[in-house]
Amino acid sequence: MNRLNNIRNFCIIAHIDHGKSTLADRLLEKTGTVSKRQMKERVLDVNPISRERGITIKLAPVHMSYKLKAKSYQLNLIDTPGHVDFSYEVSRSLAACQGAILLVDAASGIQAQTMTVYQQAKKQGLKLIPVVNKIDAANAEPENAAADMIKVFSFKDDEIIFASGKTGEGVDEVLKAIVKRIPSPSGKKNAPLRALVFDSHYDTHQGVIANICVVDGNLQKNDQLILMASGAKFEASSLGIFTPQMQEKEMLSTGEVGFVATGLKSVHEVRVGETITQVTSHQSPVTSLPGYKEPKPVVFLGLYPVESENYEDLKDALEKLHLNDAAFSYQAEFSAALGKGFRCGFSGLLHAEVTQERLEREFDLDLIASTPNVTYQYEINDRRYFIQTASQLPDQIDKIFEPWVALEIFTPEKYLGKIMELISSHRGVFQNREYLSGQTRLIYEMPLSELIAGFFDNLKSVSSGYASLDYEPIGFRQVDAIRLDILIHHQKIDALSQIVVRDKAYEVGRRLTQRLKKVIPRQMFEVAIQSAIGGKIIARETIKAFRKDVTAKLYGGDQTRKDKLLKKQKKGKKRMKQLGRVQLPQEAFTAVLKK
Repeated sequence: MNRLNNIRNFCIIAHIDHGKSTLADRLLEKTGTVSKRQMKERVLDVNPISRERGITIKLAPVHMSYKLKAKSYQLNLIDTPGHVDFSYEVSRSLAACQGAILLVDAASGIQAQTMTVYQQAKKQGLKLIPVVNKIDAANAEPENAAADMIKVFSFKDDEIIFASGKTGEGVDEVLKAIVKRIPSPSGKKNAPLRALVFDSHYDTHQGVIANICVVDGNLQKNDQLILMASGAKFEASSLGIFTPQMQEKEMLSTGEVGFVATGLKSVHEVRVGETITQVTSHQSPVTSLPGYKEPKPVVFLGLYPVESENYEDLKDALEKLHLNDAAFSYQAEFSAALGKGFRCGFSGLLHAEVTQERLEREFDLDLIASTPNVTYQYEINDRRYFIQTASQLPDQIDKIFEPWVALEIFTPEKYLGKIMELISSHRGVFQNREYLSGQTRLIYEMPLSELIAGFFDNLKSVSSGYASLDYEPIGFRQVDAIRLDILIHHQKIDALSQIVVRDKAYEVGRRLTQRLKKVIPRQMFEVAIQSAIGGKIIARETIKAFRKDVTAKLYGGDQTRKDKLLKKQKKGKKRMKQLGRVQLPQEAFTAVLKK
């Protein structure tokens, strides 16, 4: 009997908060993978930040055994994130699967990321199982959600399954559909080994552990293996499957999903998208599996330790975290105001926020994050240059270009006016509008810099939390913009510099100085906060100094005694003003973000 026919590799894809992790819990429960005694909410979300926020931020594979009509099947599920910032994780999951459950909330229907993950899955050629979830919710409208899936995705009426991850209703039908509709892997058992690395994590005892899908051939314990792109060789010291804990096996066969311990210590040798093969079979022509595109960061910010002696600890933490999250990049940089740190690139603001929180909690670091910004291009004498920080922009340039994104928003119709007004205030350009049952789909184009400047929070505010958005980069466009610098106590703070549209420069500069005045603590000396364009100061606020009453101890005498003490205090203030340094709190950088 061909074991391949009994294997099903699939993932669950959906918009954020549509019930992926809850449905995964029920699948684990129904198949007996996790006992009722061990069962808890969001079993596959092992990261505490993920559990607290209620969002999946890391893909998680799990092996399940399932019987249908006395026949045993091996179901390999890869739980995926739903937020747009973690779309790179979704693409990695899809590449290791032959099918996917497309989940839609019965109350909110199709949302922005539903469209994105659907298009990603179709591009990979996966077989999709449409499921309307949360049918037990008080405000559920399953028939409307199903009608939209038929209209937008061209599913047939009898393909759609109605289920509830919370109560377990319809989950048996989902399991049967996985077996009947999703094709088995099409690998060759007798071909040389080819295993795709779709994720990895670092273990202090076993080195880098690669999560793999065996596409061709078989992988056995103690096999001599090689990574085809990097050329790194290693021995498979241990291998196995996820149940969801790591469970060792002697062999992984064609089509199976599991892990292999490489023993490698370098975080750069086991890249996601790598192909693993045997050293012996590497002599014969073995073609690498199609890898993944290198993730391109779109949002950049600087991370600096509050205490300079923690710089090496931050460097080690970033190196370890980078192994578990290939979607962010980092490189060393120096700030005159904040000292030594790292310029980090992320796939979005939530991604940056979660990464900073992980660094602070998992590695016990106290960090300051600079203002988030995007990559710009500028042109001098027909040559283009890329910059990741505003402070890198020269004073004299010919042209400047900013990144734009295609923006897709789903919203209930009653919030349409406010949302369109909000997008216009962020320089959005209208493209299209489409009406679904009770919802409107808006297509806009917008500068990425406007999107990261509090747009998402404002969107949630004006729509009472009902609107959802997704975006994808569409290239660079010319903009009339300039560099706005912030000076604190006559010292330029490069981490607070930003590139702004020329027409809004004076307004932004004035607003920033006013905000910074509120968040920077008073000193024993007077502190000037200034906004500048080039060498010209366009706005100023002053933080008054604390004043000690040095004449309080005098109980009499003439005025000259008081004048002498006040004169001495004045000299001290002047010296302090010359030598004093202002410590900037994190609130100074977050103040720059607010619109």
